[in-house]
Amino acid sequence: MDKFKLPPIFRAAGTLCDLEEAELNEQTPELNNAGTGTQKNKTNPMADIYDWAQSIVSAMVIIMLIFTFAARGVQVVGSSMVPTLHEGDRIIVSSLLYTPEYGDIVVLRQSSYRDEPLVKRVIATEGQTVDIDFDLGVVYVDGEALDEDYTNSPTLVQEDFDGPVTVPEGCVFVMGDNRNASTDSRDADIGFVDTRSIIGKVYLRISPLSQFGSVYG
Repeated sequence: MDKFKLPPIFRAAGTLCDLEEAELNEQTPELNNAGTGTQKNKTNPMADIYDWAQSIVSAMVIIMLIFTFAARGVQVVGSSMVPTLHEGDRIIVSSLLYTPEYGDIVVLRQSSYRDEPLVKRVIATEGQTVDIDFDLGVVYVDGEALDEDYTNSPTLVQEDFDGPVTVPEGCVFVMGDNRNASTDSRDADIGFVDTRSIIGKVYLRISPLSQFGSVYG
């Protein structure tokens, strides 16, 4: 007995209906997946917290690496850098890609004077000539008077200085901003400072918070 077969017109109609349904599914997938899509768009609070925690930890690691290899915190001792820096100020120092220049405030060690770090300002670098008129309190570098608005007073204390002097290669001449209460390159125990003795340049004051920011005017 032969199987029952639809007349050709019905078979064609059935095929056309199948095609129309398939096209409808392709054009409106969001309708077929409406329930699933709603669930996918839901946020997970724990995932957000995890992402925030991961970001904070990453930032802390980066900061620790910076402080370990590129910068460090130092506390100022003494009054030789008044009015720029005061006793107890905390500053950020870095030696990363640093070459000393005039006006830089630096932290250095000079074992011929003492083991503790010193904070001074670079007045001249290698090859430059320094002279000081102690009657007028004026410092000259290469014959030009420095405009030192950062000092506490004119330079009137001579210490051991007998100028003019030329800074040797690989060295700097440093002075404190509190000129008449600073032991610096004018003193024979400190003298010219080898650049390899410089711990780094001072960039920021971080404490007290009321004075947070750059130490340069």
